Amino acid sequence: MVRPTQLIHPQRPPAEPRPAATVLLLRDGANGVEVLMTRRAMSASFAPGAYVFPGGGIDAHDASHHHLALRRASQSDERLTQALAAIRESHEELGILLAQHADGRPLGAATHALIDRHGPFYDQCAQHGLRLCADQVFVLAHWVTDRDLPRRFDVPFLVARMPAHQHPVADEKEQFEPVWVRPADALARHQAGDFFIIFPTIRTLQRLQAYPSVDAVLQACTSEQPLFTSCPRAGYLKGQVERYMEHEPAFGELSLLNPDGQILHHLDWQCEKPVLLLRNVQRLTAPNPGMMTGPGTNSYIVGQADSGFIVIDPGPNEPAHLQRLFDATQGDVRFIVCTHSHPDHSPGAAPLQALCQAHGHRPPILGLASADTARPDSRFSPERELADGERLVLQGGGTSHSLRAIHTPGHAANHLCLVLEEDGLLFSGDHVLNGSTTVISPPDGHMGRYLDSLDKLLAACASDHIGLILPAHGYVLGNLPGEPFDASEVIRRLKAHRLQREAKIARAMQAQPNGTLDDWVAVAYDDTPERLWPVAKRSLQAHVDHIRELAG
Repeated sequence: MVRPTQLIHPQRPPAEPRPAATVLLLRDGANGVEVLMTRRAMSASFAPGAYVFPGGGIDAHDASHHHLALRRASQSDERLTQALAAIRESHEELGILLAQHADGRPLGAATHALIDRHGPFYDQCAQHGLRLCADQVFVLAHWVTDRDLPRRFDVPFLVARMPAHQHPVADEKEQFEPVWVRPADALARHQAGDFFIIFPTIRTLQRLQAYPSVDAVLQACTSEQPLFTSCPRAGYLKGQVERYMEHEPAFGELSLLNPDGQILHHLDWQCEKPVLLLRNVQRLTAPNPGMMTGPGTNSYIVGQADSGFIVIDPGPNEPAHLQRLFDATQGDVRFIVCTHSHPDHSPGAAPLQALCQAHGHRPPILGLASADTARPDSRFSPERELADGERLVLQGGGTSHSLRAIHTPGHAANHLCLVLEEDGLLFSGDHVLNGSTTVISPPDGHMGRYLDSLDKLLAACASDHIGLILPAHGYVLGNLPGEPFDASEVIRRLKAHRLQREAKIARAMQAQPNGTLDDWVAVAYDDTPERLWPVAKRSLQAHVDHIRELAG
């Protein structure tokens, strides 16, 4: 975990989320799945005027009336309480009642009309011998309201089929204008500005539009576990507040900068000045954006004025970039470390050293020497090689900053990563990237060693309680340790993706045993734009080599 003393902003405890439940009532329309939505009152304290799904807070009565519910064998007490709350709220707000008679007969219009939506809900259901169809309510997703908001909710998003022969009637107090709408149409109307929906609704509708029928949605939800869980984070992009889910590129950066959820960080990429990530960590992005480098190569500065600094990956030999690194450290660089020898990472090392030396410091250049397999533009010889597990320590003002080297061959034969031990951060170089998978280009790149190195990083995540990864390209990625999409999950997913790709390549090779890379790439990378196939063929070759190595 990051030391609180290194956080940039004073922290404040987020408001405690209140338990609630919402339900997506679905039907099959002429052009696909439709969902029932209503507009919230303009006087509402939360999301006024937004189109939402019916729902509200869970109260004690929902937990104490399980005996009135039909339930699945796999449905826990918690899920049952949530389903009952959603059924009650949909009746109070829209007059929809998911119920049947105790003997199994469908709910008729006459009995339905006897249940006063403003009266005691469960008492009336019991009085008229009704059983609530909680067994037909499934969990789709789980949202927790952003940490920055004063009112927060912990909300399962449930799904159920709309009961036959019932029609929504809004209560005209909390909800107005019930409407059936296809998810794609709701999203289009929101984009056009005439159908306001909030972030969790947007993301849920985006997922929902992939399903062709109500049956398909309900079938996907039979595991009793949400298909996705999120507590979004927000930052500024182009001057506007933007929110992100855990799997989206900017989420990890916002977790690092503002773990309590305050909206303070600007996400716009620039090269003119360092971005302060922590009091002891800065990122300066080189002005070399491109297909292979994303917004540019990230140079990291670790340390503080009273301890001196370590520069990780000084980047290309770009004088303006190197001068900015010098200015950010006042030339007090104690070590220059290159994660590997590729031309967007290591050529700036010697010029930066010379710049510091001219002002009284000569930091050693550390890393691993490039192998004979390296391309001519990737030759690199450090002044001293870092041993696997070796620690570089800065001390000053009673504070230590310790970087531990981890040898991680695979992307390059001389690749290494670094762990900032006191703060549980992983500097991953090109081994783990944000927004793309790294290219493994033989002979210097090797898929088997790459996969083994991922296992090595997983072990470090466990031993050092690492949740966040600082890659050489893109935003910080991950989450607070132990939360969804933290560093361990990112690495596990990355390895699973590589192995899935390798299995797909193996099938292509079996189907076309005399095929070429051009033949196989068209099959194994059919989910990748064709313009990227020339690059994909490098990793394809690495997978082919690995498959043949395993086959003996």
